[in-house]
Amino acid sequence: MKTVIQRVSHASVTVDGQTIGAIGQGYLVLTGIAAGDTRQTVERIARKMLALRIFADENGKTNLSLRDVGGSLLIVSQFTLCADTSHGNRPSFTTAAPPDLALSLYEYLIELCRREIPVVEHGSFGAEMKVELVNDGPFTILLE
Repeated sequence: MKTVIQRVSHASVTVDGQTIGAIGQGYLVLTGIAAGDTRQTVERIARKMLALRIFADENGKTNLSLRDVGGSLLIVSQFTLCADTSHGNRPSFTTAAPPDLALSLYEYLIELCRREIPVVEHGSFGAEMKVELVNDGPFTILLE
């Protein structure tokens, strides 16, 4: 599982010209589920992601978590994070989880986050999406 976390001042995702998810301050989370990932993998990533202290405190130090600042989440499935580019110029996606497993684990990630964060928006699994964001910092973290 590869997860890209971007601290944002706002972000949104649209499908067919319709906004299906939008947040203010928080994280845009792009997540790629790999073959071999399990519910335990998702639980570990969710725990780490929600505990990250990447928001500034009153002294300007990155010392506050998403919970501390009352931030929101926008979670978008992105299997292309599982791309293997080690051979040639055309990415291979053989390391990505099969769609049924990926969907199940993606939905589990959303469920876990909703237990902890009041506002959790998400993309549409498998859909062609447009994602807009203002990366605050910029601040981007990769969790694997």
